[in-house]
Amino acid sequence: MIYPTIAKLTQGKYNRYQLAIATAKCARIITDEYSTQRKNAEKQLTGNKDIDRPMMEHAVNADYRDRKAVKIAIDKLDDGEYVICEKTEEGMSFEGNPNNT
Repeated sequence: MIYPTIAKLTQGKYNRYQLAIATAKCARIITDEYSTQRKNAEKQLTGNKDIDRPMMEHAVNADYRDRKAVKIAIDKLDDGEYVICEKTEEGMSFEGNPNNT
C-alpha cells in the first residue's frame, strides 16, 4: 500500500483532481528551489574537484537532491507544510468593490 493514502491527503474535502493539481504545484515549487540552489552552488565552484564536491553537497538541500519532487510534495502535504486552498468567488479578494460601476 502506498503511504500516505489518497483518503488521508484529501481529508474528505478535496477530490483526486484537486490533490493532483496541488501536488504538481508543490513539486514545481520544490524543483524551482532545487534549481536555484544548484545554480548558486555552481557559481561558487573553484575548479578543484576535491574542494568542489563537498561544497556542492552542502550547498544543495540533500532531500531535494536525493528524492523525487512529487514524493517530497506529497510528504509536505501530509505533514501540513503545504495546504490545499480552494478558490471560490466568495474567497477571492478584490481591491475596492468590483460590482460598483
